Amino acid sequence: MVPFLRILGIETSCDETAAAVVERDAEGHSTVLSDVVLSQLDEHSAYGGVVPEIAARAHVEALDELIEEALTRANVSLDEVDAIAATSGPGLIGGLLVGLMTGKAIARAAGKPLYAVNHLEGHALTARLTDGLSFPYLMLLVSGGHTQLILVRGVGQYERWGTTIDDALGEAFDKTAKLLGLPYPGGPAVERMAQNGNADRFDFPRPLVGEARLDFSFSGLKTAVRQAAQDIAPLSDQDVADICASFQKAISRTLKDRIGRGLQRFKTEFPATSEKPALVVAGGVAANLELRGTLQALCDKNGFRFVAPPLRLCTDNAVMIAWAGLERMATGAAPDALDVQPRSRWPLDSNAETLIGFGKRGAKA
Repeated sequence: MVPFLRILGIETSCDETAAAVVERDAEGHSTVLSDVVLSQLDEHSAYGGVVPEIAARAHVEALDELIEEALTRANVSLDEVDAIAATSGPGLIGGLLVGLMTGKAIARAAGKPLYAVNHLEGHALTARLTDGLSFPYLMLLVSGGHTQLILVRGVGQYERWGTTIDDALGEAFDKTAKLLGLPYPGGPAVERMAQNGNADRFDFPRPLVGEARLDFSFSGLKTAVRQAAQDIAPLSDQDVADICASFQKAISRTLKDRIGRGLQRFKTEFPATSEKPALVVAGGVAANLELRGTLQALCDKNGFRFVAPPLRLCTDNAVMIAWAGLERMATGAAPDALDVQPRSRWPLDSNAETLIGFGKRGAKA
């Protein structure tokens, strides 16, 4: 039987500095003892996006105190922690260096094993922490850097079924917001404006809709938004709202087609699952309520369970990093050596074809 385990998690892959302490009992049940996140939104908002050098410096300044606060809130000492888990990639290399080096130092000083965690695996396994999902299940990862449909077979066992061939969905939201003069972060700003817009005013394209493959494309949609804005410039507030609403509608219809085909493939490949099949959505774009509604309706129609972890666990956080470390420990996986290096690109499925959005350096296709 797997023993009771407790782990300290560290996350610094982008512009949130985070630390958490999480427990896993012998039956696999979790308890989050602390969850501390420091956002750098104010530091980056003036630039309209994340500045890597500023992010890394902010991690250096804040991380030690956040780790201490996480341990204090959890009412545990380092001696009472079984291991350290730190994000090792993918992400901004400066931030990864700060978090991983800190994790190494703590592991060395306290004599604890270190688990270098793939940030995407943290997202992939969060639904097991929050909802107790059994393998296999599908995950739609939608964030500023990733748009992927992934089959989660087990801990460390992932198949990429679809990915963006150009822009990630979160990137498309951010670039659309910037084009329309909306504040950073762009996703929430576009969603707010869309609430008062006419989603039928602009007939934006639905890239790749109808194709058998499960990939995504948002570059053409982004271009269509720019052309529409230029054609009716100068823009009124209502024009901006209508563009945002039409943009969201195009994305919703695109996801309905792409993910719908993925659900059908899952039912074909796993016809005899003992539990109701599940689609998990993760990443910052998962906070968009219209997209959640589209996915919920799609799952209801196809007999799937729709799982969306709490919003604080969809964005970058250390709870998911700690939990991924615990899941690896529970399988008996060996810890990482202290010379492990951070990786700016680190695909979950190393056997998949190299494409933009895949997370692996190589030829673009």
